[in-house]
Amino acid sequence: MREILLGILASLFFAVTFILNRSMEVSGGSWLWSSSLRYFFMVPFLFFIVFFRNGLPTMVKELKIAPLTWLIWSFVGFGLFYAPLTFAAAYGPGWLISGMWQFTIVSGVLLAPFFLVKVGDRLIRQRIPRVSLLISLIILVGIVLIQVPDVQNLNGSMLLLGVLPVLIATFAYPLGNRKMMEHLEGRLDTFQRVLGMTIASMPLWIILALYAAFTVGLPSSSQVFQSFIVGVSSGVIATTLFFMATDRVRNNQGKLAAVEATQSTEIIFVIIGEMILLSIPLPPALALVGLGVIIFGMVLHCYYTTVQSTKLITSNTRPDN
Repeated sequence: MREILLGILASLFFAVTFILNRSMEVSGGSWLWSSSLRYFFMVPFLFFIVFFRNGLPTMVKELKIAPLTWLIWSFVGFGLFYAPLTFAAAYGPGWLISGMWQFTIVSGVLLAPFFLVKVGDRLIRQRIPRVSLLISLIILVGIVLIQVPDVQNLNGSMLLLGVLPVLIATFAYPLGNRKMMEHLEGRLDTFQRVLGMTIASMPLWIILALYAAFTVGLPSSSQVFQSFIVGVSSGVIATTLFFMATDRVRNNQGKLAAVEATQSTEIIFVIIGEMILLSIPLPPALALVGLGVIIFGMVLHCYYTTVQSTKLITSNTRPDN
């Protein structure tokens, strides 16, 4: 239950991404700068956190042991996650991007067969948790209901350039996160892992920044400031909270799916944020029904996770006959 609350809190800070990315695009900022600046701003904050926790030597050691692993899965988990999201913001409205991003709930569940779990002396391929998948699909129905009132505004290019990149991101983010957890096996804490992945993804952000400088020029002061807010809120606070929650349940696919499903609450925070900051009117009735379905799905996830935890505790404490 604590991990789910951490996931919901992370979603609150993640919501800033969708609101400000769209704001930057509407004001003429390039997605190249929106994506790269976020990770540039993350490095100093994470560096000082890890430094004062005396975690730098261990993190550097891990980076040196398997640099290629760090480069590959950081590129997947951070690069193929955030670059497509900011790119999509240039072609689709905020409600579409934040709504489609919730497909990560289902994506995360479907990734289970890509991972192995050690049982005794054997490595067994994990199975898709069917109950978690079913509950995630219920949440997905709610997300679809939220999008229905605005579907008539979509066109072919918006679907291709605004939806496809987000779908790629929904698989890349949980895949990169889980692969790094699998590789590290708990040897680094959350702050060390996020800093290590941020550093390992730097080649991509430097390339994008250089390309942006030569093609669209330097970013405006407004885009720099908004990217700074996104970097701190979403990049440092939200990512750390979310990774902390997933770290705690990394060996249980059902609980991991429940934590990843908390990202569905992002769209609720996005709608509230846009109403407050951008003066967007209250969503139509069907969209509000969708919000209710999402909340219902989250309650089901919490209930199922609690029941599973109770069963595990009972079986572990039951005296031998």
